[in-house]
Amino acid sequence: MKNLQNTDPTDASFDAPGSTSMVAARIDRIPTGRFHVKIASILGTGTFFDGFDAISLAVVLSVVVATFKISFAEAGLIISAGYIGQFIGAILIGFLADRFGRKKTFIGAMVIFALLSVACAFAWSSTSLLVFRLIQGLGLGAEVPIAGTLINEYLGRKSRGRVGVLYQSAFSWGLFFAPLVALALTSSVSPDLAWRLLLGIGVLPLFVAIWAWFALPESARWLAERGRHQEADAHVQKMEAEAASRGKVLDQPTPLPAAAHKAFKASELFSGQYGRRTIMLAFLWFAAYFVIYGYSVWLPSLYVKVGHLPPANSLLLTVLIGIVVIVVISASAWLVEKIGRKPSLLIGFAIATVAGAYGWVMTTMVGDTSWQVLFTTGCLIALGISIPAAVLYMYTAELYPTRMRGFASSSASSLARLASVLSPFLIGPLLDSGGVGTIFVLLGGFALLGAVVIAIAGVETRNRSLEDISA
Repeated sequence: MKNLQNTDPTDASFDAPGSTSMVAARIDRIPTGRFHVKIASILGTGTFFDGFDAISLAVVLSVVVATFKISFAEAGLIISAGYIGQFIGAILIGFLADRFGRKKTFIGAMVIFALLSVACAFAWSSTSLLVFRLIQGLGLGAEVPIAGTLINEYLGRKSRGRVGVLYQSAFSWGLFFAPLVALALTSSVSPDLAWRLLLGIGVLPLFVAIWAWFALPESARWLAERGRHQEADAHVQKMEAEAASRGKVLDQPTPLPAAAHKAFKASELFSGQYGRRTIMLAFLWFAAYFVIYGYSVWLPSLYVKVGHLPPANSLLLTVLIGIVVIVVISASAWLVEKIGRKPSLLIGFAIATVAGAYGWVMTTMVGDTSWQVLFTTGCLIALGISIPAAVLYMYTAELYPTRMRGFASSSASSLARLASVLSPFLIGPLLDSGGVGTIFVLLGGFALLGAVVIAIAGVETRNRSLEDISA
């Protein structure tokens, strides 16, 4: 018998169980089950800590400012340094995910993230914290897009939107718990120790990496694409057997015509239909995450500096907005399957645009900069922008073929990191100078940009196979 383990993907018969087309067709008709839950549990735990760390420094930023005696503008540079690292990590490690597999790169990202979290906790100056956050960002920037790519490649077309968005909510749960843990720490230990312990919690993903090493399967779609047909077939057989054990009757797979295998070149991202999608996604990611990090990173500090709230009360309001985000993401999981990805994204950006306009009118035209106005504006922004935050990782992975999905997803999400660098860099000085109205104009303006782009260039992917979308 011919060994298919290391042959070229085109050597496999079109209808062989482990061929690229058959693996995709078989996965698309399998309902969500225990196999998916195991993958989501491992990847979701990593994504939870990614979200936790994404906001952990922000919620204790005023304490860090006091510890190192720096300005908010200087603190913004520390935050931006972390996002620069994430930008580099997303592109570099995203490329490795397509070359060496999703599993190995996910584990590597977790290890980098965990070890540098310990270093951040022991930072002795603002400069050392900036350097450690920069290096830590290499792992942080790669984890979420790689995890999102892997889970998308195991989901069937009928449930991919709903399950993909619910999985992505793990990031928002991390955002939700960070201020809660910060509130508990600041209430029980000294401020200097509290922020160090909060950042040090990031060491826990090291255990996620160990768990993934033993329990996380490699993407069957990626294995088939790389010519490792027997391994791909074995993973899909496990999924089919698990579905059969629950009494599910699976339809016969109907594969799409097999596309000619070719090596991925980075230039593909900017050619043909993929070029148009790349440009569209670049605008969407940049716009969405400029708003997301603009309000989530600086809103706690706005409550303190502009709204004159104590830091503990500021953290409590951040927790309340976190509840709004989680509710919205749960609703988004239903929305993307009911009305589609494009309308969902448009609705989210539109709500955030209106919220930015409201914040500007109230703080500049009316002159009301009370914490109540800031909180209301923050809730409205969170209500809208949480929809793109929940949908974009899944939506991006849907728009590209397997051979380039990891790199494309990571590269697109790197624009979020770029926005995250620019957002603190611009908003920090505005906060120092009291330009709160201008902050809301910026956030609303970028939300408007996202709404216009998705309305003009959006591609609907609801209830379509990944291979059909990327053909």
